[in-house]
Amino acid sequence: MTEPRITGGCQCGAVRYAVHAPLFRPSVCHCRMCQKAFGAFYAPLVSAPLKAFEVTRGTLAIFKSSALVERGFCRDCGTPLSFRHIDGDKIDVSIGSLDDPAQARPEIQHGLEGRMPWLGDLDALPGQTTEEEDPADLVAQIRDTNHQHPDHDTATWPPQGAER
Repeated sequence: MTEPRITGGCQCGAVRYAVHAPLFRPSVCHCRMCQKAFGAFYAPLVSAPLKAFEVTRGTLAIFKSSALVERGFCRDCGTPLSFRHIDGDKIDVSIGSLDDPAQARPEIQHGLEGRMPWLGDLDALPGQTTEEEDPADLVAQIRDTNHQHPDHDTATWPPQGAER
């Protein structure tokens, strides 16, 4: 395949992927199945042609969440990575797994029947940055000892000194 245009991967770095085509139709799905698959209020997903999707490191673990759909994830860290209709010609990747998730601003919502009734109220809640919430020494300790893979491809995995 050609040089990767768009890359992403799981939290621990065991699974990396590349998409060799433009992404399209960024969305969030509020259905209960997506909520459970992501452990979240909704699933942020963006589509790509299946033929342009390539796993560049590791192997996607697959869970068939229905007779028609399979979901890919990292078996090591559990990061949700993909959603695919088994007989379809596209794959959706989780927006949060992209190395640059800001490039996939959602344009549509699906599964509105499962949308949390208070979701629109979140912007009105008070908030703070991690640095404002936690003591500086704790933030530094987390930063200096984290095992999260960086938001770019690396030559090796796991990085030296990292535990899985």
